[in-house]
Amino acid sequence: MVTAREPSTPSLGRYRRKRDFTVTPEPAPAKPVTREPAPLSFVVQKHWASRLHYDFRLELDGVLLSWAVPKGPSYDPKEKRMAVHVEDHPVEYSAFEGTIPRKQYGAGTVIVWDRGTWEPVGDPRKAMKAGKLVFQLHGEKLAGLWELVRISKPEDSQDQWMLFKKRDEWAQPLAEYDVIKALPDSVTRNPLGLVEEREPKVVRPVHGDVSAMELSAAVSAPLPAKLEPQRATTASSLPTTGDWIVESKLDGYRMLARVDKGRVRLFTSGGHDWTKKLATLATEVAKLPLSSGWLDGEIVVLRDGLPDFGALQTAIDGTANDEIVYFLFDLPYCDGSDLTNVPLSARRARLAQLLEKDSDRIRFSQDFDAPIVQMFEAAAGLGLEGLMLKRRDARYESGRTQTWLKAKCRLRQELVVCGFTARGGKDGEVGSLLLGYYVGKKLHDAGSVGTGWNARTGRDLWQRLLPLERDASPFDVAVSKPSRWSKRAAGAERWVHPELVAEIEFAEWTDEGVVRQASFKGLRADKSAHRVVRETGEALKPAPPSQVKVTHPERVVDPTSGVSKLELVRYYESVAEWMLPHLVDRPIAMVRAPTGITGETFFQKHAEKTGMPGLKAHDRNLWMNHPPLLTVDTADALLSAAQMNVVEFHTWNSTSQHIDTPDRVIFDLDPGEGVKWKQVQEAALLTRALLEELDLQAWLKTSGGKGLHVVVPLAPRLDYKSVKSFSQAFVRHLAKTIPDRFSSTSGAANRIGKIYVDYLRNGKAQTTAAAFSARARPGMGVSMPVSWEQLSDLKSGAQWTVQTAREYLSFHTRDPWEAYWWAKQSLASAIKRLR
Repeated sequence: MVTAREPSTPSLGRYRRKRDFTVTPEPAPAKPVTREPAPLSFVVQKHWASRLHYDFRLELDGVLLSWAVPKGPSYDPKEKRMAVHVEDHPVEYSAFEGTIPRKQYGAGTVIVWDRGTWEPVGDPRKAMKAGKLVFQLHGEKLAGLWELVRISKPEDSQDQWMLFKKRDEWAQPLAEYDVIKALPDSVTRNPLGLVEEREPKVVRPVHGDVSAMELSAAVSAPLPAKLEPQRATTASSLPTTGDWIVESKLDGYRMLARVDKGRVRLFTSGGHDWTKKLATLATEVAKLPLSSGWLDGEIVVLRDGLPDFGALQTAIDGTANDEIVYFLFDLPYCDGSDLTNVPLSARRARLAQLLEKDSDRIRFSQDFDAPIVQMFEAAAGLGLEGLMLKRRDARYESGRTQTWLKAKCRLRQELVVCGFTARGGKDGEVGSLLLGYYVGKKLHDAGSVGTGWNARTGRDLWQRLLPLERDASPFDVAVSKPSRWSKRAAGAERWVHPELVAEIEFAEWTDEGVVRQASFKGLRADKSAHRVVRETGEALKPAPPSQVKVTHPERVVDPTSGVSKLELVRYYESVAEWMLPHLVDRPIAMVRAPTGITGETFFQKHAEKTGMPGLKAHDRNLWMNHPPLLTVDTADALLSAAQMNVVEFHTWNSTSQHIDTPDRVIFDLDPGEGVKWKQVQEAALLTRALLEELDLQAWLKTSGGKGLHVVVPLAPRLDYKSVKSFSQAFVRHLAKTIPDRFSSTSGAANRIGKIYVDYLRNGKAQTTAAAFSARARPGMGVSMPVSWEQLSDLKSGAQWTVQTAREYLSFHTRDPWEAYWWAKQSLASAIKRLR
């Protein structure tokens, strides 16, 4: 195996000469240091400079051999991608992400698109001289055998090569899988794990009964006194290949049972002995036909057939805990045999034999012979925590592994209770818990939680926390200010010694490391506070959009850009995560183009004979004397509509929950004939300035067409008539104050050289193109949310298109509208001031 080694003469002179390290954040080459032999690394960096390209880098002799690949890699062996050999880069560059300033070499933004290790086939140094380098990649997105071939001549100004995929089990036609479009984001921000582990190329073995299964790996061994359990890694996506056993993720406490000559002891995952606490359960385990062994499972309490975490806590703390059920899922030791190297499927078959006799309290954790996607949707629909996915051939390994995955419908983990506030500012009942987690030996602020308990639990928490109270904060740094996601409850913060651990369910982590939309599930008596760290991973979406079948994928939607129906559907698939918050629960109007945007197009607002699976049709009573309104609430619904030739999505200014009281005002800045783009930008600033004089914050997005949208979020209190009246008064004030810039009257003749600010969109049932919606216009522009700081850099209202928007988003992970969702403003004062 070729390993990394330090060069005798580093070839980084060109790299140094091209850069001013006092200005650029790129790493300056460090002094060579002696390193232990290690696998060679590779990195692919996505670089938006003067144009988008991919930098392909292979570590060799202490530097990164580098090629600029304009179109990026492809798994299709027929796709020969141009690769220009450029200067070597320092090894430290493999971790670089950031923005190279203007006027610097390579100015633009860089993200790490893929990373991993590589193995050359043959001598790589001789291969580089010969101009033919064959190698194996082991990355998070790229795998298999690849080749770089020099195609330039010695006299050519550029050292040009071709990068292409060799034919092997990883090769796929571009029409079936485009890795560039399927996985556009940074792997440092969204780690995927090795693709070879996510999607192993294996053939599912055929298993018979347990006696015929592969048990040859079992060895005779004494029963261990202790056993650290195998732990699962949080899945970043549902595996689409490989052989997985699928179980429900039970909402309880992990519990291991040690049986030694009929004597049973029960241990938590942290090694605490709970035998006395669960004495009746230990008695039930002792009845199993097992002389000695270790059993692995989860204890739960069922309510209406589903695990109830709160009920489990009550049962554990009570003297009578006969309601606790022990679901067993693994058998690492059995009657003198160590089964840890036996495939999981065989261990579970042996476990099932032990549990043949029915028992209300000791049960086998069933697996399900159904597609993972369907199982995940069912789990989410039932309100379960998620799924456990285990490789069928996995051995039992103590500690966290990639062969066991947990696919969460919603994020959940333990956090340390570091403080509290009183409900309503009065002693006796907890109003919120202040949370943290350990980074090394220091506590990091994780925000707060103020929901998930009743008054009785609030009083109980108060009694538990009072004896632990201390004067100073236990955090390593000052507590973060309330963020858009986590708002501290009212009342003075009181601090406690960090001893208690709470189970918290939440939507996501913010960039500041704070939990968003948190809910308290209970205290964890089985967890030690000092072991609580932040888990990685994200909650998965119940319906992976890639499952949609696209009919007539080749149909051209826009002849000017060549965008096909498949491209449009894949665009909506790729932006579903960003777009859905702007769609969910809002009645919609859809622009459909069955033959493309140059053919006949029409609006659809209601359910019709042409069904779109996944779209929600609301009760007719929601809008009396009208057909049922439709909403797009899921990724499935979004893609179902796109598959049915929907190009544009327009939304109401109110949700179905508050159908008569809008929660936003929209001002559509529509330039008339002769208006230059700079005037549109100035108009947006003037509109914002007037709104700020009225103490109203506004957010900005491109329209996807000629203009801009200025959006003002509201608390849904006033009716449509009042809100529309305000918007009309606002626009008339603009036009009256600056008549040479603005017009409040529609019609082309009334806005020549001016900008018409459309307030009519604020009436009931009126709609505006949703954020991220494509537009049925030549070029297929996209309505893109932007920050006000970006306004001066915008070139048009259609700056981003179906073909470029997703690439732009891969470089911009923060939502410029992040504070929008919490800005519930009142119009009362503004209305008075405009009169």
